[in-house]
Amino acid sequence: MSDEYDTDHESSQFLDEEDGTDEGTAYEEAGRRRGEKRRSLPGCIAVLVALAVIVGGLAFAAIWGVGKIGDQLSGAEDYPGPGTGDVTFQVKSGDTLSAMGRNLKEEGVVASVDAFLNAASANPDSQGIQVGYYPLQKEMKASDVVDVLVDPSNQVKATVTIPEGMRVADIVKILAKKTDYSKKDFEKVLADPGQLGLPDYAGGNPEGYLFPATYDFGPDATPTSMLTAMVDRWKQAAKDADLEAKAAELGYTPQELMTVASLVQAEGRGDDMPKIARVIYNRLEIEPNPTAGFLQVDASVNYALNRPTVARLTTAEIDSVADSPYNTYTQKGLPPTPIEAPGDAAIEAASHPADGPWFFYVTTNLKTGETKFTDSYDEFLQFKQELDQYCATQSDRC
Repeated sequence: MSDEYDTDHESSQFLDEEDGTDEGTAYEEAGRRRGEKRRSLPGCIAVLVALAVIVGGLAFAAIWGVGKIGDQLSGAEDYPGPGTGDVTFQVKSGDTLSAMGRNLKEEGVVASVDAFLNAASANPDSQGIQVGYYPLQKEMKASDVVDVLVDPSNQVKATVTIPEGMRVADIVKILAKKTDYSKKDFEKVLADPGQLGLPDYAGGNPEGYLFPATYDFGPDATPTSMLTAMVDRWKQAAKDADLEAKAAELGYTPQELMTVASLVQAEGRGDDMPKIARVIYNRLEIEPNPTAGFLQVDASVNYALNRPTVARLTTAEIDSVADSPYNTYTQKGLPPTPIEAPGDAAIEAASHPADGPWFFYVTTNLKTGETKFTDSYDEFLQFKQELDQYCATQSDRC
């Protein structure tokens, strides 16, 4: 046993000598290395844990920051609603969603522009928000504001329709009925027509220049702004018809062309309008002619009588206003002003009359508006007999 031990010992000593170390030293080094390994493992874990804490903290901070921004964009700066008080908010022509958002915030309707823009982006109908006035409240939830704005039926407005062929007096009655203003309020404005923007050739008379159309007047509209809007709409119609250039081409002033248009409006309808315009021009321009230059337009005489147009005039009625410049049976040429408000079709007809030799026309069926044209006086008398027969059987229309 001892020999074996010695042999092993020598062998191991021999090996230690080969390494340049003795046996004790080798054990000490090995033990030191094992101790260092045991001590370094917990240290690494501690470092890793520390790094994890730091990285996790940074991640949390980043996520918290993004979350805060997201909250601000998606609702943190939004009012809970439903709101208080009353705000009449105006969407103006050309307003972008951003402009609306800024205006809404300034008026205290929404908490932030971002809240409104986010709500608008979530509602595809927001791209179609119409110009007008809307009833809102202070401190509303942004999505509720958008819901109001996208629905045009929510607009605060007075919708007023002025039919074609209305006189100024009739238009004033309609405006007084459909708005919060009285007849006197409108008449006061009309007494100073210079503020309406009438063309110079109207001579300060608004008759014929308050354009027949449907108007949406906002809550801040006044009699002056309403009447001015109607004159502005007439200007657009005149521009579309190239009225001044066409008047010069036809050899008339713009005022005279407007007067012809008003007569056409009163006397005709549809496709007959350009023909009636031609009859008027023929009676004014061609000499000699069967009417001797008298227009003989019943509607103008009715205007002189200050009554609505009726189908037939009696001789006594014509004679009762013989001296009126609007009596086209006793006064040659055109009346001094339009007799009512012509619409687009009548202005177009007066600007572009049909070609034809006609001097006469008779509406032989008042229900359908059938109108017959001729250049023969005898045929004209036949047409009148047809009208007489119609009136004899349809007296409620004559």
